[in-house]
Amino acid sequence: MINYFSNFKKYGVIFTLIAVVFITSCKTVKPPESQSVKKFEKGTFGYDLDFLKQKDNPVVLKNKQGNAQVIVSAKYQGKVFTSTCEGMEGKSLGWINYDLLSRDTILDHMNPYGSENRMWIGPEGGQFSVFFRPGGKMDFNNWFTPAPLDTEPWDLVSSSENSALMTKNMQLTNYSGNAFNLRVDREIKLADKEDLNDLLDIDLPDKLNWVGYLSANKITNTGKKEWTRKTGTLSIWMLSMFNPGQNITVVIPFVEGDASRLGPVATTTYFGQITPERIKYGKGVIYFKVDGKKRRKLGLAPGRAKPVAGSYDEDNKVLTIVQYSIPPGIVEYVNQLWPRQEEPFIGDVMNAYNDGPLEDGSQMGPFYEIESSSPAAFLAPGGRIVHHHNIFHFTGDESLLSEISESVLGVTIEEIKSAF
Repeated sequence: MINYFSNFKKYGVIFTLIAVVFITSCKTVKPPESQSVKKFEKGTFGYDLDFLKQKDNPVVLKNKQGNAQVIVSAKYQGKVFTSTCEGMEGKSLGWINYDLLSRDTILDHMNPYGSENRMWIGPEGGQFSVFFRPGGKMDFNNWFTPAPLDTEPWDLVSSSENSALMTKNMQLTNYSGNAFNLRVDREIKLADKEDLNDLLDIDLPDKLNWVGYLSANKITNTGKKEWTRKTGTLSIWMLSMFNPGQNITVVIPFVEGDASRLGPVATTTYFGQITPERIKYGKGVIYFKVDGKKRRKLGLAPGRAKPVAGSYDEDNKVLTIVQYSIPPGIVEYVNQLWPRQEEPFIGDVMNAYNDGPLEDGSQMGPFYEIESSSPAAFLAPGGRIVHHHNIFHFTGDESLLSEISESVLGVTIEEIKSAF
């Protein structure tokens, strides 16, 4: 084209006419439909993927059909941001903090970017907490999420169509002034139907849409000192953040039995007592209202916890199952409560959290969480511990969803819907 126009004077009017025709035709040619940019509605998986691509180069795991997809981010601390069981135009099932991610600012206490599967390290409270600086008062003003868990990128070791492996080396110091050197390894694997049927012990109906993924989370003591009851120790703490709603209920199966032997069914005083309009006790199950309007949290200790919990979104007909590992035998768990603890190793296996306004009126979310923890990691140098925290979502006909709910959680969909 440049050579043609350099000879413009030589060829005169003829080239002028050719140029006009050429330019005009370029303006009227439309790109093929496949090259046009697809715009997705907010709330869909496609919208969230496009949004996150503006901030990151995430890994997308998906099955051959493309209906089950998962977004994984090494940059944002190894998080699984969200998933879908109905493809790009399907509902996005994790909670994402669009406002915070758009601002590109770093908050002081915590940067709740979102994610339906993220890894933290406990304990949060007590004299061995890694969230309070040594010697300070244990209140929200002095509560800070460690940077390796909050703002620092992790390393992507490898990825494929259905898995991603990430790692991070870090040093954490607890409230008592003891330092811990560790390496975190985290693998996310998309589940297939065989995985799902085996892990949940069900026979999945063909007519349901679903997505599932497995997370294997490991910490290794890379230091030269043993982690003991005297120095305090760490635990793997997994948290799943989802969108709250007026008609969403968390369902927590528990071990029934004598309180004198097993202890109370649940600790319900983390951020103030949970009142009856937000918590109900059924036969072997707890119902917890998660509307994002009142900051409350509950927890189950080893004697009461089962390796599964879930939630049901009545408006969108989404059944979520969270499955986690609980090792057999008598094991100790770190105490996550904020005051100094007389018993720092009598803690909860699982927790559920409903976000709400803080005392100053601000709010991190809203979102709700289903959480699980590993046992306390009393590790010698080179020692390691692994904790599994798996997520499954199902959508479709309520009668089929009810079969899964009753089999895995012990209650029907109708029982969940009528709890409140």
